[in-house]
Parts: sequence; structure tokens; C-alpha cells
Amino acid sequence: MKKLKLQYVHFMPNELESGILFVSIEYGIAGHLCPCGCGNKIMTPLDSTEWSFQEEEGEPTLYPSIGNWQLPCRSHYWINKGRIEWSYNWTDKQVEAGRKAENEQKKQYYNKRNKKSKRSHL
Repeated sequence: MKKLKLQYVHFMPNELESGILFVSIEYGIAGHLCPCGCGNKIMTPLDSTEWSFQEEEGEPTLYPSIGNWQLPCRSHYWINKGRIEWSYNWTDKQVEAGRKAENEQKKQYYNKRNKKSKRSHL
């Protein structure tokens, strides 16, 4: 698969169609079938600590890349203006380091957010 079409939905469909990125703005999630052809459903939460979604002229972009490390296919790719851009496979060590870095970024994000929230209630 080389390209994904964008389809907005309220709820994620039970059966995803190949070649379509389904996006629910209301529920903050995007879903598609893995572009390698393995048939696995890939769900990406859309929020400040996960993936960001943009649409430009009807073409979807998700950031950052999608690394399906927990799946047998271990696909790693970007969705950029609807195009699938394949990336290199990470080693287990790189995956572990990436997960640690993501967890640290989330921790820092929520710590900052909680501090701001406490200040606004004083």
C-alpha cells in the first residue's frame, strides 16, 4: 500500500477498509489497516502526548511515525499527506529506548499541566 484516503467518522467502524485512514475527531482517534498487508488494525490516539493529525487538501498526515513493534510485521512508516513513507526497522534496543523517551515526555507534559492547573486554582 502506498497511499491512504481520509475518511472522517464519528465512531470507528468494526471492519476497517484497506487504503483508508478513518479519523474520529470527537473521540480523538485514527485507525487504519497496517499498510504492509498483514491485516492488523492500527489505532493511533490523537492528543498532545500521542499523535497529531493534520489534513491538507483532503490528505491526512499523522506525526510522529508509526512503529508497530508489538506486531510480527514490525512495520515502521510515516503517513505524510496520505502517502505511506516506509522507514527503517528499529532494533529491540531502539524500541526500548524510544518507549522510555516517550514515557518521560508524557511524564513531563502532565507534570507541567498539573502545575499550571494548581496555580490557576489558587
